[in-house]
Amino acid sequence: MRDITLRQIEVIRAVMLRGTIMGAAEYLGVSAPGVSRLIKHTEETLNLRLFERRSGLFVPSVEAQTVFDQIRAVYKGVENLQLSLESLQKGENVQLAFASAPSVAQFIAARALRNVRSRFPDLYIDLNILKIEETVDYLLLERGEFVIMSSKVDNPGIETEEIAATTLVCVLPEGHPLAEKDEISVHDLVNEPLVGVDPDDPYGALLVKPFLDHGIDMQHSMRGRFAQTVVSLVRHGLGVALIDRFSVAEVYMPGIVRRPLKEASCIRSYVVKKQGRVLSSFAEYAITQFRKELVLAATEPLSS
Repeated sequence: MRDITLRQIEVIRAVMLRGTIMGAAEYLGVSAPGVSRLIKHTEETLNLRLFERRSGLFVPSVEAQTVFDQIRAVYKGVENLQLSLESLQKGENVQLAFASAPSVAQFIAARALRNVRSRFPDLYIDLNILKIEETVDYLLLERGEFVIMSSKVDNPGIETEEIAATTLVCVLPEGHPLAEKDEISVHDLVNEPLVGVDPDDPYGALLVKPFLDHGIDMQHSMRGRFAQTVVSLVRHGLGVALIDRFSVAEVYMPGIVRRPLKEASCIRSYVVKKQGRVLSSFAEYAITQFRKELVLAATEPLSS
């Protein structure tokens, strides 16, 4: 006995649903004689009567009930599979867990996640904010799939990929005399109260590098642990600061003025993950959105 084909199953089901050859043909978008021939051929091949003809209707035969039960089960499984695929495409009943450095989380994360939410409207998103020293445990213990960082992670169990680069800018309180300049040099800041991050912190070391490169022995008047803390202190008139563009990548930031730094500088952004870990499609898509938004932010003109 030959095996039944998927096409035969499809035609049998169509006749089951519509009860007539003509109805099945309309359902499948094919000719009625073709459906009739296939049903007849299937019955002859299987040596089994599938339908009884009653008053012009095709009624499943008693002896073929088990066949029809299996066909119903197959199509129910296909429907369930389709529902599962649609649910997955929208992000239902799944989650994306990842983390970001504070500088990227401040504004860039919201832009990237807006795009992720548009693509996966029902995806549950768990965003953590981490310092570099917290990253290794977060990834190796698989608390999240990836981390967006402003420094490389030196660990053999961690993979690192650069995804964007930007420059430092000077942030000043509104009304500060230096705000009249189109760009600001580190030499302009020598006698200013400088707000920063501990230079022993990898991020803090990047912020003081332009001073050290030009032989300036700078001293902080205040320090904060996170970039947003530094910006807040400047906004309240407690000093000036160098900060990466990503940390102030908002169109309108009342209370502060942003100016390009005259000296060359570079801060890079990296995506880091556990060595060998295969990321979910949601994580891959999120990383693509972070890359796009970081590149855009790095090239946007600074607003006052």
